Amino acid sequence: MVRILRDSGVRRIYGIVGDSLNPVVDAVRRTEDIDWVHVRHEETAAFAAAAEAQVTGRLAVCAGSSGPGNLHLINGLYDAHRSGAPVLAIASHIPSPQIGTGFFQETHPEELFRECSHFSELVSQPEQMPRLLRIAMQTAVGRGGVSVLALPGDVSHRKAVAPGSGPIALVPPSPVVPTSDRIEELAQLLNSGEKVMLFCGAGCRGAHAEVMELAERLAAPVGHSLGGKEWIQYENPFDVGMSGLLGYGACHDAMHRADRIVLLGTDFPYDGFLPQARTVQVDIDPARLGRRTALDLAVHGDVKETVKAVLPLLRPGRNRQFLDGMLREHAHRLEKVVGAYTTKIEHQTPIHPEYVTAVLDELAADDAVFTVDTGMCNVWAARYLTPNGRRRVIGSFRHGSMANALPQAIGAQLAEPGRQVVSLSGDGGLAMLMGDLLTVSAQDIPVKVVLYNNASLGMVKLEMLVDGLPDHATDHARVDFSAIATACGIRATRVEQPSEVGRALAEALSRPGPELVEVITDPNALSIPPRVTGDMVRGFALAAGKVALGGGVGKMIELARSNLRNIPGL
Repeated sequence: MVRILRDSGVRRIYGIVGDSLNPVVDAVRRTEDIDWVHVRHEETAAFAAAAEAQVTGRLAVCAGSSGPGNLHLINGLYDAHRSGAPVLAIASHIPSPQIGTGFFQETHPEELFRECSHFSELVSQPEQMPRLLRIAMQTAVGRGGVSVLALPGDVSHRKAVAPGSGPIALVPPSPVVPTSDRIEELAQLLNSGEKVMLFCGAGCRGAHAEVMELAERLAAPVGHSLGGKEWIQYENPFDVGMSGLLGYGACHDAMHRADRIVLLGTDFPYDGFLPQARTVQVDIDPARLGRRTALDLAVHGDVKETVKAVLPLLRPGRNRQFLDGMLREHAHRLEKVVGAYTTKIEHQTPIHPEYVTAVLDELAADDAVFTVDTGMCNVWAARYLTPNGRRRVIGSFRHGSMANALPQAIGAQLAEPGRQVVSLSGDGGLAMLMGDLLTVSAQDIPVKVVLYNNASLGMVKLEMLVDGLPDHATDHARVDFSAIATACGIRATRVEQPSEVGRALAEALSRPGPELVEVITDPNALSIPPRVTGDMVRGFALAAGKVALGGGVGKMIELARSNLRNIPGL
């Protein structure tokens, strides 16, 4: 099994050793060109494998011992599965004669993992290997998501029935091209719209040029989800920002003023932000079509191939009035909110987290991989990290788990050791899986951890406020995480003055080896969605919300200003 994994391109297995896993770990020891990455928590193993898969596009593997060991994988596997990351989990099991007896540590992993996988089966006999392994690997790669093999320890001890099998050629899915009839229907709807708006998600990966040509042909403003930001926002003269709970700019208004909304490669979950009318959706997964909003037309197809097919059928000479109006509105909205965090920000304490992220964005490499903790770190990443087509931003954007950033940084860094990997960690997230600072130290993994320490669960505090509840149990005593990192053997710096931010980040990014930069940030720096509803106002005064929760948008204001130069007459 391990040899086939190695021959099929797998270079490491993340996990913690345990009795039922011992035969697998020993096989790794005896096999060249594949390593065992000893983490401190199996959840880290799953997150790390998922990040590796997302960065490389190849199958990655994690493992957990029987019962509690493999149960710890489940949160990271949910995230991997929802992110479409091809991951194989080896869930070792109790001795097969004991299954069903209520034995020590007994669970039924082939059942427990079924909801967060495309394939989850029990290997009860050596004769099932490597066939089940081949099916599991191909399913993970072909469908995009998790496969699980439950493997009793006694079975993994047995001699292989058909040893010597070669590598398995894993075949990724091919692009789906819609039928010509459906393309013609799409063209008719787009040609009939006077105010068309494009809303783009992660399914636009690899289709930037095509989407830009479509936007130009339709004179359409282009918004994006958080998952689509890294693929669509850069070099985009039609950009009107992001929608959703972390959104900014004119995206929400453009969507609701348009007479035709085109959802491109997005399974945007917040249906309350969608108009629920006048919508066309293009997606490679037919199960996603129409599950968030009513559709005038559903198109099953790859975004790039669909756009290429429809472009020749679109009428030329579109009126730019709607587009130009939304570009002005976008710039105006950003101008209004950016002021609170651009005036003497480099002198204010506690340090504004927006400022930290803006400085990091300037200093980080052009091809850096950023891993982002769930919560307010998502907000700062969404508004301050500038995509360019080469950078990656990975987070728990669909599962919404805490503590994802450090484990994902481990996987991304091991997959691409020569690439700069930066974890944007919140103090709550880092504390949850802090033991894997030891993994970083022990294996000298050169990740850079930028820790936003506001001694608060900022996103939860905001949720309470907008629900009209006094925040409770969201704040806690400050912890000196730099001292903890130092004790783990990691070079660490604690920053309390904004004048020290640039130097501390620059030095950490320039030195080899792992580093942690702990920045003491303002717990009152929160953010609100692009549209404030009456329900949100109920918890706090709107005026106070605009001042305290305005939220900066960093370079986006520069982008918006530059896009205004595309408007004739300006």
